[in-house]
Amino acid sequence: MPGTVSKAPDRSRDRAKSRLIRENTLARALLHPFRTVPLAFLAAIIVGASLLMLPVSRTDIGADILMPALFTAVSAVCVTGLVTVDTATFWTPFGQTVILGLIQVGGFGIMTLATLLAMLVRKSIGIRGQLVAQTESHTLNLGDVRSVLLRVAKIMVFFEVSTAAVLSLRFWLAYDHNLGTALWHGVFHAVSAFNNAGFALYSDNLISLAEDPWIIVPICAAIVVGGLGFPVIIELLRGRKNSRAWTVHVRLTVYGTLLLLAIGVGFFAIFEWNRAETLGQLSTGGKWLAALAGGVFPRTAGFNSIDYADAAPETLLMTNILMFIGGGSAGTAGGIKVATFLVLGFAIWNEIRGREQVTVGHRAISSAVQRQAVTVALLGVAAVIGGTLLILMFTDHSLEAVLFESVSAFATVGLSTGITLTLPPSAQMVLIVLMFIGRIGTVTVASALAVSSRPRRFRLPEERPIIG
Repeated sequence: MPGTVSKAPDRSRDRAKSRLIRENTLARALLHPFRTVPLAFLAAIIVGASLLMLPVSRTDIGADILMPALFTAVSAVCVTGLVTVDTATFWTPFGQTVILGLIQVGGFGIMTLATLLAMLVRKSIGIRGQLVAQTESHTLNLGDVRSVLLRVAKIMVFFEVSTAAVLSLRFWLAYDHNLGTALWHGVFHAVSAFNNAGFALYSDNLISLAEDPWIIVPICAAIVVGGLGFPVIIELLRGRKNSRAWTVHVRLTVYGTLLLLAIGVGFFAIFEWNRAETLGQLSTGGKWLAALAGGVFPRTAGFNSIDYADAAPETLLMTNILMFIGGGSAGTAGGIKVATFLVLGFAIWNEIRGREQVTVGHRAISSAVQRQAVTVALLGVAAVIGGTLLILMFTDHSLEAVLFESVSAFATVGLSTGITLTLPPSAQMVLIVLMFIGRIGTVTVASALAVSSRPRRFRLPEERPIIG
């Protein structure tokens, strides 16, 4: 029949047109990270805070719940770990389950959104120009998005389940937990660790477990893996043993992570080894285990195996530096990111050597990337300074404690010297803003700068102001 012959091509064209519309809508939405990412996280925060405000979520029905619920929801979605109430006693199992869900949503969301934005940054010129005419290897379509979501989910589930299995077994065999409680504690701390959240089901966080390698080591491993970032994990899982085959981003992230971990562990051990308030009373093995935790946890995890209120000023300063740098891009870690920090380091080193081109592993780093790194770092410094000034205005705490709190919030770490519980609502709101900015700010700013970068068709006359 002539009529039936013509309908098949029409339906095929309609499906292709509909698919193209969806792809263009997705691309336009993701190409506006200042709108898409914040709204997604705000929606999760609102839902989470509303659930935590329910009477079934808390043990004390008469307690003031608005600020604790909002602060906890922001901290969980932004995978930070700062708390204004005791997670172990204030929240019921239902409330703790809500927190666990928010951590998972926040970690999964930032990994997928940051990865998709990175893909769009690499292909932004083609998307703007002619999406349909792109070849398959240069086009971001719905199939790519589904593939990214599925692969991120598989990776997260694999590492979380593996960590939870080890932790649950240890909690069951070595501690006074029945099997159900052991499984719950194992799952909660595994999810919290891989997502670099730092929430714990113990009132002293992990201080009472500081000398247990079967707890500390798996948590540290999950923190490091989750903080590497999805692109780096995928590259490493491909089994490329020759590091020369790695991309510059993978080299910067892996080698930078190893270097910062070594520095963190070494300095933590040096500064705290003989201090009676922290490591002095532990065994030699316990000291090294606590030093490992002291080097890993500031990489935006937020767990603590010592009381940072008793730590040496040198330890707090080094921890501030590690927190501010953070972990890998497109991962669950916060901070300005390792690659950003190392790009700035290489730029300074090449400037000192008088080289015009910045190179990493026989690859040149463009001036646009260098400018983006400077912008992200300086905006991070501005956010920390602004937050610190405001909290100092609202409280009478020392500069050392407030700065530590501000850096921890911006870098979505969760470490504290213990002042979070005593802060007034105004100061808590400052920390909420810092956590939100720190979680989505570096991702959205870097993506927006890269996507909006357009070469000028003209050059202005140059002039050299006096530097230094």
